[in-house]
Amino acid sequence: MTDHDTTVVGPIDFIIVEFPAGESNFNGEMIDELGKLMDANTIRLIDAIILVKNDAGAVEALELSEVDADGPLAALEADLRDFLGEDDLGNLAAAMDPGTIAGVLVYENVWAGPFAAAARRAGGKLVADGRIHTQDIAAAIDAERELENLGA
Repeated sequence: MTDHDTTVVGPIDFIIVEFPAGESNFNGEMIDELGKLMDANTIRLIDAIILVKNDAGAVEALELSEVDADGPLAALEADLRDFLGEDDLGNLAAAMDPGTIAGVLVYENVWAGPFAAAARRAGGKLVADGRIHTQDIAAAIDAERELENLGA
């Protein structure tokens, strides 16, 4: 992350996207969408890794190039940092169910960097943050629709 102004760094987040056995449909769409976020300078991808958790709970970490030696995943890997350590991978894998594969992304929210820098210059400091997960939002919308349909 030395290729940009470190005084204007956005928050760093990670996500784990888990795919149950037999339920994945990798068609390139996720890579395309990730590329759009990066091209728009919305995020900066810092690290990415694939975790495979077998039915017994043993975890194997794969670099993107091990999964996709000549494709778009390997191209992404060329610009990444080795941000995640062994302890991190164990903690991340603990969130996974046995028999699943997960993609882990660590990224900077570039869009928030200028605001964060301005807040620091003004003497502010972040005291809390949080996230509402997309599946929770979708479930709430579905529940609201169901209630509306019952009342209709």
